Amino acid sequence: MKTVVITGSTRGLGLEMAKCFRASGFNVVVNGVNEAWLEAAVKTLRDCPGAGAVEGFRASVVSEAEVQALALFADETFGCVDIWINNAGVNQPMKPMWELTAREIDAVLSIDLRGTVLGSCAAVKMMEKQPTGGFVYNMEGHGSNDAMILGLNMYGTSKRAVTYFTRALAKELKERNSKVKAGRLSPGIMITDFTVKALGGEQDIDLPEKTKKFYNLIGDYPDVVADFLVKGMLANTKNDAHIQWLTGRKVAWRFMTAGFRKRDYFAGPGKPGKP
Repeated sequence: MKTVVITGSTRGLGLEMAKCFRASGFNVVVNGVNEAWLEAAVKTLRDCPGAGAVEGFRASVVSEAEVQALALFADETFGCVDIWINNAGVNQPMKPMWELTAREIDAVLSIDLRGTVLGSCAAVKMMEKQPTGGFVYNMEGHGSNDAMILGLNMYGTSKRAVTYFTRALAKELKERNSKVKAGRLSPGIMITDFTVKALGGEQDIDLPEKTKKFYNLIGDYPDVVADFLVKGMLANTKNDAHIQWLTGRKVAWRFMTAGFRKRDYFAGPGKPGKP
């Protein structure tokens, strides 16, 4: 039975991907820093259909020691990790770069970029010892394609760096003839708490109406995106793979059909964190 480790998987896209992997027969290791959310995620996953085991492990992705402990736990518990996904990330307060505090800048760069690097290092070191190698996937986001929006400078900077880092990692693995492969996941715009909460929930983000209209036009809930991404990972055999949900063609189609689809992800109780 295969095993997947997903950092930052107590809520949102990470949790939805964990559900999909469990339904596909994988053992699943979920990760987060909030003990209550971690316990709830494990319980949710164990109640979902699936033959594999579910384990939770608290670790901060900005700590090298804790990330290595996560890798060791997964290895010792299941004997092999087939897929490792660096999904943990936080959004920034939606304000210009010069209005951010040093703490806010550090939080975004540390979790979104440094956490991805540390997670990749731990995963590759572990998978290099496995006869079958493994796959490491890193999460892209706004900025990965050089897009720029006022108020997302630091977040976009970190994600652009994640894209470069992952492609460079894939090249290094290829040149070393490693059995480990690296790839990128591009989820597009998802409607979750991440959309309206900065720094892991510390601050509310007051989205402009123009931004809300744009998100309503091309956004999706994480369960839809997770299903697509997991199917892509299960089918992939290549190094430097790019599994992209929101392609240019999809964006164009949604603009063309906007008059026939009326969606408001930001109205009503329980939104936008649904489902």
